[in-house]
Amino acid sequence: MSKSSQPSTISPITMVMLPQEEWQSLNDKLDRLAEMIENRNASDRDTEWLESEAARKLLGVSTKTWQNYRDQRVIPFSQIGRKIYVNRADLDAFFRRYRIGDLK
Repeated sequence: MSKSSQPSTISPITMVMLPQEEWQSLNDKLDRLAEMIENRNASDRDTEWLESEAARKLLGVSTKTWQNYRDQRVIPFSQIGRKIYVNRADLDAFFRRYRIGDLK
């Protein structure tokens, strides 16, 4: 019998019944786990370093403006040799600082 002529196998469905308090406890644990994952992802973002060109493009500024930002220390950066790196969290803080809010 060829593979295409074999009958398909359907997985059985298993239903589990739990007391309400056990279900709630499991659900609470899953919520805490999801929150821990979100916090971990946020902390990973704080340690993300971008090269100078990527940061400049993310900001949408010219090379000269980017140089002025660095000269005036508008955004913190690290320099190793000739390479410039910017922490993603510092760029996010820059965006928040210059955010224009809603009109009231």
